[in-house]
Amino acid sequence: MSPALFVIQSLNGLQLGVLLFLMAAGLTLVFGIMNFVNLAHGSMYMMGAFFAASIYGYTNSFVLTAILLVPAMLALGLAVEWIALKKLYQRDHLDQVLATFGLILFFNELARMIWGPSPFYMEVPEFLTGAVNIFGIRYPAYRFVIIATGLLVAVGCYLLIHRTRVGMLIRAGATNRTMVGVLGVNIVLLNSLLFALGAVLAGLAGLLAGPIMSVQAGMGEPILILTMVVIVIGGIGSIRGAFYAALIVGVVDTLGRTVLPSLLRSFLERSSADIAGPALASMMIYLLMAFVLAIKPKGLFPVHNT
Repeated sequence: MSPALFVIQSLNGLQLGVLLFLMAAGLTLVFGIMNFVNLAHGSMYMMGAFFAASIYGYTNSFVLTAILLVPAMLALGLAVEWIALKKLYQRDHLDQVLATFGLILFFNELARMIWGPSPFYMEVPEFLTGAVNIFGIRYPAYRFVIIATGLLVAVGCYLLIHRTRVGMLIRAGATNRTMVGVLGVNIVLLNSLLFALGAVLAGLAGLLAGPIMSVQAGMGEPILILTMVVIVIGGIGSIRGAFYAALIVGVVDTLGRTVLPSLLRSFLERSSADIAGPALASMMIYLLMAFVLAIKPKGLFPVHNT
């Protein structure tokens, strides 16, 4: 593999990593802080992609699509939380898993009913169809924007959780929900807004992923599995852990799919190496998770409640 190709694939890994972080940030807020198992988080990603594809097709403006998507996903997140999930916060995790699995089936069928079974395709915005020059290497401008957006969201999440009063209340509610409620904080409203924020982040990931992959029913489940791996590796409830783990998983997965086939061609036929390489790359993610859990059972950056 040439150095230029290695750099490009590394950047592709970072791009996948920041998409995973957008998913993991919302899910770790709900799962790690609210202690709620939300398997329907991938459905928020799917609905965000469908909303974005529909709005973009109507307005033909990517910026306007991004602006309109935020209130749409905020409303969807609040509606789902209020109608289906609000009564489940005090139930055990099995009830939460069953309920949110039912939401996966509901949203997949809803997507097929509204948008049909065929995939949707979003075009890359015209002003982002070019390439940027990174140390003499040309890299697609749109993928670079995805990386930059993910980094900005990471900074925003850190500031929200660790530098604002709302973040202080969120962390306090995660430690002792009852005490925060006794002090006069509307913890129910706070949890609703937190769930809606997770839906917005998932929808943003769907918007960014739309132009580089097909938008179709069921697209939320594969990325949900990777997101769960990211959260476990980084540490449940840790935004910092979700960020670093997402980048690690993205780079390992992408480089594994490109480097391993080249290495295996030294020992196997080309066709066999091209089949075995990606399969082994997928296994590497779970082997990495097993290794991290073996040495740090709480993840790389566990949350320390004080």
